[in-house]
Amino acid sequence: MNRLARRLAPRTLRGRLSLVALTTAALLMTVLTVVFNTAMDRHLQHQADDELRSRAAAVATTVDTSGPRVRVLETVNDSLLDANVWIYTGTRLLEKPPSAAADSALTRAADRLAGRGRPVCATVHTDNARFVRLCSQPVSGRRSAATVVTAVDLAPYRNSAGTLLSGSLILDAVMLACTYALTRLAVGRALRPVRTMTDQASQWRAVGSGQRFGAEDQPAELARLGSSLDALLDRIRTVLRHEQQLTGELSHELRTPLTRIVVELDWWRSRPRSAAETDATHEVIAEAAQAMRTICDTLLNEARESAQTTTTAVGATAVAPVLRRLVEDLDAPKQLKTVVDVPDQQLEAGVASALLERIVSPLLTNAVRYAGSTVTVSARQLPGGVRIDVIDDGPGVPAEFLDDLFQPGRRADFGDGHDGAGLGLPLARRLARAVGGGVSHDREHTPGARFLVDLPTG
Repeated sequence: MNRLARRLAPRTLRGRLSLVALTTAALLMTVLTVVFNTAMDRHLQHQADDELRSRAAAVATTVDTSGPRVRVLETVNDSLLDANVWIYTGTRLLEKPPSAAADSALTRAADRLAGRGRPVCATVHTDNARFVRLCSQPVSGRRSAATVVTAVDLAPYRNSAGTLLSGSLILDAVMLACTYALTRLAVGRALRPVRTMTDQASQWRAVGSGQRFGAEDQPAELARLGSSLDALLDRIRTVLRHEQQLTGELSHELRTPLTRIVVELDWWRSRPRSAAETDATHEVIAEAAQAMRTICDTLLNEARESAQTTTTAVGATAVAPVLRRLVEDLDAPKQLKTVVDVPDQQLEAGVASALLERIVSPLLTNAVRYAGSTVTVSARQLPGGVRIDVIDDGPGVPAEFLDDLFQPGRRADFGDGHDGAGLGLPLARRLARAVGGGVSHDREHTPGARFLVDLPTG
């Protein structure tokens, strides 16, 4: 049954909404039709009862109850008054219609009504399959009493009720057809912007294009849908941009160790080599392979963490506790002094705590590595943002390396004794820019080095 219902159900939203509207209208019209025809049946029955009471009152004027015996007076239109009229004194029948037999269903019903002694009406199904309405009307006198029972054929009233029912059903059918047609037309017009958005999406060349659905001149619901789709496209574009950047960085960073491996292999195969030369070649290849592994692990871990914190990049984080925690977790020499200077303890940055740590941590690591005796971390409020300074009193950045400072894989001195891949500063800058901030180096600061982190305010 469920499969059949799913198979017969319309496949389009327009068809489903039209079917829902048609079903709702059908239920409402059914209730209204039943109520209307029930009310009309009662109204027609009341009309028949009123007619019977009027006739009974007219017949009652011909019944004399002033004497000890009830007498029926003769009138000019006596034949008209006698039609479908029974007159009783108590339960004894005085007069009956000429066409009614004494043992007919109508006469028996009139006898029952006369025996009740009060005004009452009833509907009788006669022997010839017709419905007749009867009403009794007591006539009281000073010395005697009588009862007049009148009858009327309900065929005309039932014909009127049937006509009304047929008209109601025809009207219901027309209304349902109009409801279905108008609903399909209205839903089609309402869904026209959705079709337009679908056509636009199918015509756009790529997700990375600058085209967007927009929310102008659209109903509120479609405006919200367009805004949500635009935000989704922006997130997809950001992911694609990060993927392209990651691919570019991987290809760029892996080129140097791969070139060293190829050069060493070409040099080693150019002529026979001694065991010492072969060992040296193996060592160079091993170092290059290890560098490749470090580069891949660093970039992939950064990309994975960026994906996990994409939805939490926006927030508000108190700066002072994060900076103190980073300084406490540093593996710094005992003779090195680290200072955290945040005058405003309520200072907040508009990024998540984890993202703030990932931006500042590489700068602190570099500062501890090259500092002579002191590393200072400070933060202050700027118009529309927060600035964090990381200062060390080391030798500073070599002048010839300033242009490559934020290039991935670049190191001022590969023989300085640490195994970094030259990716810390570029990653910090990229993360800061992703939230509308930045990381820069103050070339005018001497002695030592000063790095500036600008972030939006919380």
